[in-house]
Amino acid sequence: MAMNSPFPRNFLVILFMMANLFPDLGKSETLINRCPIPHELSDKLHVDATSIESVSTDYGNIVHNKPAAVLYPTSVQDISSLVKASFMCCVPFGISVRGNGHSTHGQDMAYNGVVVDMKGLRDSGKGISIDKERRFADVGGEQLWIDVLNATVKEGVSAVSWTDYLKLSVGGTLSNAGISGQAFRYGPQISNVYEMDVVTGKGELLTCSRYNNSELFYAVLGGLGQFGIITRARIALDTHINRVRWTQILYSNFSDFIEAEEYYISQLSENEQRINEISYLEGGILFDNGTPNNWRNFFFPPADIPKITSLIKNYGIIYSVEVATTIGSSADKHLQRLMEGLNNVPEYSYAKNVSYVDFLTRVQITVQKNESHPWLNIFIPKSGISDFNSGVFRDIVLKQNITRGPVLFYPMLRDKWDDRMSAVIPDEDIFYAAGILYTSGANDWQVYEDQNKAIMEFCDKYGIEVKQYLPNYATKNEWITHFGSKWATFKQRKALFDPKNIMSPGQRIFNYYLN
Repeated sequence: MAMNSPFPRNFLVILFMMANLFPDLGKSETLINRCPIPHELSDKLHVDATSIESVSTDYGNIVHNKPAAVLYPTSVQDISSLVKASFMCCVPFGISVRGNGHSTHGQDMAYNGVVVDMKGLRDSGKGISIDKERRFADVGGEQLWIDVLNATVKEGVSAVSWTDYLKLSVGGTLSNAGISGQAFRYGPQISNVYEMDVVTGKGELLTCSRYNNSELFYAVLGGLGQFGIITRARIALDTHINRVRWTQILYSNFSDFIEAEEYYISQLSENEQRINEISYLEGGILFDNGTPNNWRNFFFPPADIPKITSLIKNYGIIYSVEVATTIGSSADKHLQRLMEGLNNVPEYSYAKNVSYVDFLTRVQITVQKNESHPWLNIFIPKSGISDFNSGVFRDIVLKQNITRGPVLFYPMLRDKWDDRMSAVIPDEDIFYAAGILYTSGANDWQVYEDQNKAIMEFCDKYGIEVKQYLPNYATKNEWITHFGSKWATFKQRKALFDPKNIMSPGQRIFNYYLN
């Protein structure tokens, strides 16, 4: 009787077709039993062990989730076809995008779904088009920022907002925000996008901007990959800076450190010409449990390391202001001018001239299989930074003495962000980015995660309303708290552009039940 019903007959036809199209997909229960996959993807969808393993971990090396298959697209249409196949299926499979694999808690994974590995598109070499006259570049979402830099510099232009590490994908950073030392002046990378092409969770390829499909545009920027896959972004360009004066100034007093950082960013409104000299500002924390020079700050001259180490041991913590300016004066005049208006005297200062390209590419990261990176990145309202310094930097991080890696701490201006976008920031005019960028052994990361938890619990206990950047939460309620007043809009946009919860299940926002 059962064999005479139309459903089993059609189901067997689908199984027969899939078996012929994908003879190697027998291990992939998710794909075969649920959804017919378009024929044109047959040689681009991989289920072999090597492919699966290549996308089952990330830079964090903490979460390990295997997808059912990996798609290596050679065109945007391949991505659209895959998403559409899942959307049309009765029981859709999750799809995540892997740019260059630098998430830290499995955000780019798709347990029992499909990971779209964008390197196939990147290898085509056709993903960057520059309009020098109108000052923008059309860049594939798969492209790395280092390749954008190299391509634009040849034309005498470059992007205005970067990340510290440039071997990240354009689509990946725009899905989060994209921050670095230029953000105080130009805003994050999401504030410097004119237009995008996006494959939505329905498989539709749409062009969006502030004026066209604007709801999608604002949703995707900072949207953690929940609404679609960025396949092209039109980013703002400006005249390329040839050389900068790279200065680092050390303080033993937290208040002096904060005064210096906020003094430099305050020049934006007080003296536009003055601020044109400052192209970059970040701050950092040097603890008495490591070396002053690491992958983030290979800056200090070897002859000065003993002096700096002595300062750190004497005070326990030293606070560093790092500035890049375009002025070409001598070091002494430069430092004197840079510190005009400050009431404090630093413990140490050092400057050198470098090309802007060398400065932007100063951060080099090597991926070691025996390392994990349990990072914590948070935004802190200015009203809470003094308590954060005493309660977190001194009473948690310094006392536990486990930190291995750089710790960043620098201010941003709320008016450089667009509140219509999905990215979440504190509700104060000035807030600080704190990046506690640990490196641990592959098997001892839990102690660092416990410290991250202690930091977040401290903030909650003392009413410091921090927001995680590159967020990592395990429950739906935590996500609702994270988005706060934006949650209702975020949820509505999800229903509009990805109603079947296909996109980026590794974020565990609407798929929080996944392993």
